[in-house]
Amino acid sequence: MAERPSQYWRSEMEKEARAVAGGTLSPDCTSFLGVYSEGFLEAVDAALATFELEARDLEAAPDAQIFAVVERAVLALNRVNQEATDGSIDTDEREQICLFIDEVLTERGVDVGELAARHGVSRYAITDRWRQW
Repeated sequence: MAERPSQYWRSEMEKEARAVAGGTLSPDCTSFLGVYSEGFLEAVDAALATFELEARDLEAAPDAQIFAVVERAVLALNRVNQEATDGSIDTDEREQICLFIDEVLTERGVDVGELAARHGVSRYAITDRWRQW
């Protein structure tokens, strides 16, 4: 099962915190510490968990249903990103989230490449029409 990017970010923050506390990493050399608040991580995690639940029965679903699930997830993440004062979805996060969406759909039996091709976009652009991050 695909790991949610929010879970990965939290795990990396914890690793860095341990390394800083243990003296093996300078606070100036961290990549994750201080970037995301717990509230931001929880909001992203909740949006992605909802997406996973809604995507569970998409194997034989029509394209419109698949895109509706993706749209709801993207719009939820737009809201998280717009309301966040202590974290944001930037290039790295965007790429991880788009890959997660692709992986979840693939795990649920959706051929994302074919879905995207039928609609004239690349598989990593299926979020573009709604995405503001």
